[in-house]
Amino acid sequence: MTPTLDDRITGSLLGAAVGDALGGPVEGYTPEQIAERHGGRVTGIVGPWNGDSWRTARPIAPYHKGDGHVTDDTLMTHALIRVYERVRDHLDAYAVADHLVPELMGAPVWIPELEAEALPLQRVFLAEKWIVARLHYGHADPREAGTGNIVNCGAAMYMAPVGLVNAADPHGAYAEALDVAGAHQSSYGREAAGVLAAAVAAACAPGATPRSVVDAALALAKDGTRAAIEAVAEVADRHRDFESALVPLRRAVAPYDSVGPDYRAPGLDARRPSRLHSIEELPIALGMLLVGEGDYRRTVLGAVNYGRDCDSIATMAGAIAGALHGEAAVPADWAKRVAEASRLDLHAPAAALTAVAHEVFARDTARRRAHEAARAALTDPAR
Repeated sequence: MTPTLDDRITGSLLGAAVGDALGGPVEGYTPEQIAERHGGRVTGIVGPWNGDSWRTARPIAPYHKGDGHVTDDTLMTHALIRVYERVRDHLDAYAVADHLVPELMGAPVWIPELEAEALPLQRVFLAEKWIVARLHYGHADPREAGTGNIVNCGAAMYMAPVGLVNAADPHGAYAEALDVAGAHQSSYGREAAGVLAAAVAAACAPGATPRSVVDAALALAKDGTRAAIEAVAEVADRHRDFESALVPLRRAVAPYDSVGPDYRAPGLDARRPSRLHSIEELPIALGMLLVGEGDYRRTVLGAVNYGRDCDSIATMAGAIAGALHGEAAVPADWAKRVAEASRLDLHAPAAALTAVAHEVFARDTARRRAHEAARAALTDPAR
């Protein structure tokens, strides 16, 4: 049966959160290091990399990554959903300034990795703190505030809600995400946000497949982002098991990734604006979607075992796979454990965004009909 929009929204948001939680404890490591640490590939929820020493072990301390805890990817996703709840229409960069910034600065939430209630601003990475610094303290134009930030996946990692509000409309999702992300990122980081939203929107279309999702992404992606997706997709088409795909996919994306081979020691041109580069996370997420043939478990485990920034890769891959197949695609035991461990109701944000998505579609329909009526009046020879 074709999943309904409500089901796809739930599947996408659950899928993103579960992928995030699975990838968190192995983030920053290589596939070889992951296999050595866990005695083989990760096949589900695992504990912290450094066991009980997570509180003090560098470079992760003081974050409790693992045991089903979501990371900032999910915290930012849920914060963006709360912005949609307030605006109840399409968002833009000004919505980030007017609503997301106050969320980050003044609305305490439970932070699973800190095992405490705290402001989201106290957990997010420096690239996300930039939003507050530029918009609240720097009074920058919201549409240009992302300029000067490090270029990374920070905006793309939480842009799935934009794709879901624009379900089955990749062009609309792409345009809206570029506007929203302008307050946070520039260059290929902003581009990735637009393409990720478009991919999620494409995954919601009836009859969508992993290939149609990738084709929709390629139809909109620009510059190095498009080239990286093309290169990764070409390699991914030759694999149906993530184990054999890990090294070839990394090799395919490497020429476009500015970070370099050592994820924790970026190169001199890392994360700088460029028309030639791409973030690594989005092309690999799409590549794993092809390798896993859209199956949630295979797709997300491929993303997790890829290592490097694998919590964000698995977040993106999980969001797309969940949108393709609905909630039933996400292993229920994983979702339950993540919700319990993270002390989060993972269904509540989905229900909230679903309500907003229906309202926005009704408004879009009314706006389109008004436009059609105006156009008819303008072109009617009788007038």
